[in-house]
Amino acid sequence: MTESASLQAVMASALDDYAQDHRLSPRQWQVSRHILDCRTEALGGFAQRCDQCGEETPLSHACRDRHCPRCPRRASEDWCARQKAAVLPVTYPHLVFTLPAVLNPWVELHDRELYDLLFETVWATLRTFGADPKRLDGQLGMTAVLHTWGQTLTRHVHLHCLVPGGTLSAQGHWNPAKSTYLFPVRALSRHFRGGFVSRLRQGLDAGRFERITDTAQIQAVLDALMATDWVVYSKPCITHTETVVDYLGRYSHRIALSDARLLYFADGEVELAYTDYRDGRHKVMTLEAEELLRRFLLHVLPKGMMRIRHFGFLANRCRNQRLGQIREAIETARAEETERTSADEGVPFEGYPCPHCRQGRVRIIGPIAPKPWGGG
Repeated sequence: MTESASLQAVMASALDDYAQDHRLSPRQWQVSRHILDCRTEALGGFAQRCDQCGEETPLSHACRDRHCPRCPRRASEDWCARQKAAVLPVTYPHLVFTLPAVLNPWVELHDRELYDLLFETVWATLRTFGADPKRLDGQLGMTAVLHTWGQTLTRHVHLHCLVPGGTLSAQGHWNPAKSTYLFPVRALSRHFRGGFVSRLRQGLDAGRFERITDTAQIQAVLDALMATDWVVYSKPCITHTETVVDYLGRYSHRIALSDARLLYFADGEVELAYTDYRDGRHKVMTLEAEELLRRFLLHVLPKGMMRIRHFGFLANRCRNQRLGQIREAIETARAEETERTSADEGVPFEGYPCPHCRQGRVRIIGPIAPKPWGGG
């Protein structure tokens, strides 16, 4: 029997069986419950009626969980709209810093601590390179977005960083980047590796990772980390404001799995579309429904975890002041950061087209109370 190919449908069919054999954390249960309830009567909503044919249809509330494949688009659009005022007319290199897979078992035990360590180390690396008098000799800015997955939903922890191509000097001058790739990736990789392992050792010595206790294993992992070439990727992004923000928006609220990648769901098996970056080809793999859930739940973030962070002259506490200085330094009119006015602003909402008669407009006529779990 073929069912709707969506994460919600897979969860509704397989989550209870999966939970019998696997321990879910309270956070994973919470996210799963949100996804199951999204746009259903469990969350309540509004009753709607067409002003022509009189057809009534319910409109259920969305869960707005950041892990839900049905909810991130509006959040991404709103976030991008807020970022437009912070874009500078310079080249924006896009850098990706990846943690080696040997750390994945430790991420399982201490995800929040290691994610925070990743943000801290990446910024320390770029800040050091930007402040180097032989390089850009000033303060760098950075917006970083955490991703924890690969195309096949395996754990692949990496940080996407969009960096304005230049620094603000102590004298208030703008020092443009000497290359669209900002800094040599091999040098970044070695500094990143050394900084992360050093901080990791300090954290272990200080007892921040209390679930990691095997001394022999700790030393083996640290040795393996230093013997591995860490992956740092860099490419330039063009300078147009709309393009830069939309480019970053593709990463800012992306989640581990979208419903569009689920091609088929039947008899407990799911077909998952993915891109194989080794050859650049689009492929399809078949997974048991429970295995898909296991892989998806790997990427549930700790509650309150900030996966989008700003650093340097883009940090929230000094952004407006620093951006004003930079624009003045590169002789850019401040008019470029004026807010765009929507063509629809001030126009009253007249409802959606009626899907039944296709002539009238569907209007909200009243609220629908949420139904408790298991309600009839």
